[in-house]
Amino acid sequence: MKEIRHWQSRLMMRVVHFYFAWARGMTMGVRAACFDDRGYVFLVRHSYVPGWHMPGGGIERNETAEDALVKELREEGNLVIVGRPALVQVYFNKAATRRDHVVFYRANVRQTAPRAPDREIVECGFFALDALPEGTTASTRRRLAEVAGEQQPDQVW
Repeated sequence: MKEIRHWQSRLMMRVVHFYFAWARGMTMGVRAACFDDRGYVFLVRHSYVPGWHMPGGGIERNETAEDALVKELREEGNLVIVGRPALVQVYFNKAATRRDHVVFYRANVRQTAPRAPDREIVECGFFALDALPEGTTASTRRRLAEVAGEQQPDQVW
C-alpha cells in the first residue's frame, strides 16, 4: 500500500485539526502503552503520518476516555484490555494545535486476531522495548521511558 508523502500528511492533519477546532472547542485524544504477557509493547504505523506510534485516537462527544481507548485499541490492533488501564498522564499536544490534549494510559492487552493492513494502519505489531522498530517517534520513546520509570512524566506530548 502506497504511503502518503510528508507534505500531504501535514496538509491532511491540518484539515482534520481545522475541522475538529471548528466542531469542538478543545480536542482530546487517548493513547496507550499496550503490553502483552511477554512485556512487549504494541505499536502501529499509519498511512497518513510518518513513524511508529502507540495506538489511540480522538475522544468523541458523549464518550469517556476509557471508552474511546477500548474502541481505538480494538480498531487499530484487535486488542482487548486485560484488567483496567492505568492513567499515566494528560499531556498538552502543542505539536498538533494550541488546544489538543492526549490522555495517556498503560494497559495490559491481548490480541484477539492479527491486524491486517488497511488504508489507515500500514503495519502493526508487538516489539521488545530494547528492539523498537526504526522510525519509532521521539514522543513514543519518551512516553515508554516514562512508563518504565526511567524519567518523570512531562506535561507536553
